Amino acid sequence: MRRYRVVFALLVLVCASTLGYSYVSSPANAAVTTYERQADLPADERTAVFPATGNVTVVAGHGMKGESAALVAFGPEGRVLYHNDTFHGYFDVDPVKGTETTVEYVAERDYDGDDCNGKCTVSVVERLNLTTGEIERIYSRVIPADRGANWHDVDRLGENRLLVGAINTDEMYVVNTTTGMTTWEWSTKQAYPISGGGPYPADWAHLNDVERLPDGRYMTSLRNQDAVVFVDRRTGVQENWTLGSDGAHQILYEQHNPDYIPESEGGPAVIVADSLNDRLVEYQRVNGSWEQSWVWSDDEMKWPRDADRLPNGNTLVADTNAHRVLEVDETGAVVWEAPFYAPYELERLGTGDESAGGPSAVAADLDSRVTDSTDRDGNTTSVAGYTPRKVSNSISFVLPVWMGLSDAGAAVLLVLSALAWAGLEYRHSSVSLSFQWPVRRE
Repeated sequence: MRRYRVVFALLVLVCASTLGYSYVSSPANAAVTTYERQADLPADERTAVFPATGNVTVVAGHGMKGESAALVAFGPEGRVLYHNDTFHGYFDVDPVKGTETTVEYVAERDYDGDDCNGKCTVSVVERLNLTTGEIERIYSRVIPADRGANWHDVDRLGENRLLVGAINTDEMYVVNTTTGMTTWEWSTKQAYPISGGGPYPADWAHLNDVERLPDGRYMTSLRNQDAVVFVDRRTGVQENWTLGSDGAHQILYEQHNPDYIPESEGGPAVIVADSLNDRLVEYQRVNGSWEQSWVWSDDEMKWPRDADRLPNGNTLVADTNAHRVLEVDETGAVVWEAPFYAPYELERLGTGDESAGGPSAVAADLDSRVTDSTDRDGNTTSVAGYTPRKVSNSISFVLPVWMGLSDAGAAVLLVLSALAWAGLEYRHSSVSLSFQWPVRRE
């Protein structure tokens, strides 16, 4: 019995030590605390905690169930310029044209107002002056929580018009923010059968991105159909332009935030955070079809959800489940990286909206880079629609900010060891159970 006690004691001690060390030493956990503390200091007392980038960099953090979700702006020298954790998820963030430090962002949080029947969330578009901290509510809607995620992206079309990507209704629509009237809408159900994608209707298409193209078309990302879709406002989907297809994971696998690069910058091309392939990928339009022209990944990359091409050819990246943001240069080398819990999107002000001012990989002659042996081309075994990479990323997403997969394993082992030890001690105690009816203690 003593031998077993020693074994269980060692297991508990090792597992507890592992978890304690991870909690204390987690870069993302420490960063969350540091950014918040710096924001509470007077501006002249703040120190550089982020790489110097030469301009303001804004990071929108998704968080998980309200944990550590934040919108943080860093000044040119790396000091915290702004911090806000009012919402339990921040998503799209765009510069406001004609301003230097004003952005519009999309966010959501729980809602329990009288106009909600049951559990609801509210999705908002707000305009923020990073210098003064002034916030203006532009548009919002209350949405039943049983419809899954709400809005992840909104694109401004004019002074009072927004193109909204509504995950909760699997559609994109144009709304007049002055009147609140919807002036145009397109539903995924107009072009795709409900037999594909995710579970219907709660999270079927997961339409997570919208963008108006220079020629007036709209581009959208249907995450659960593994496709980037081009829509003519009058005639609907342009099928010969669609990039990817449901289940064709070698092309795209539950992607986020595709950016269109026009002919003037070496396109047509689309740069995408190919999330469940754990890579960034770009496709070039050649003779009426899409050809892969660039790919980037490293050993750390895990479920990236944003990639913005900068005018100098560098690429900004939000690597969600690796809890980091980084910048990659034309040779594929990492210029800098910084910890950030579950980043969804980031924006470098002064470089245009997302990838608007950036060249295509072909025009800039970018070097591709894949440094590990992991299969990044989507050729993976699937069971009931789930692949090993999808399972591991789903687990990573719901874990606390400081806990990795190995820590989760240690936590499970700790619980099992403690239960087994307790059971063993009880079995060898002087108290036993007599399983007769009624149950009585002897």
